[in-house]
Amino acid sequence: MRDFKKYEVWQLAHENVLFVYKTILPKIPPSEKYDLTSRIKRAAYSIPLNIAEGAGRNTDKDFASFLDNALGSAQEVEYALLLIKELEFIDEDVYTLSNGKINIIKSKLINLIKSIRKP
Repeated sequence: MRDFKKYEVWQLAHENVLFVYKTILPKIPPSEKYDLTSRIKRAAYSIPLNIAEGAGRNTDKDFASFLDNALGSAQEVEYALLLIKELEFIDEDVYTLSNGKINIIKSKLINLIKSIRKP
């Protein structure tokens, strides 16, 4: 069993969840509480949750599958951030910062998936 907390990508994903909760969510209007707010929250915390769950699996194949799910959630967060920016709930600076964070996470997930699936 792997210790998920030792993976840099998990640490970054966890920090991103905190950033979403503390910086992004307060800027979304209450009318979006059950729609957009709920969706970005679930997608954001799905990334480190999938890494953690996959790390507890016995095979590299299973771990890589959970990392694929985490990558899908990262893609979802990336789009939600774009939508939130274009709806003018956040300004360009916050978007640029948050988009940079999610793209680093995606890159590290892709590299980890490749290293695990390497023949």
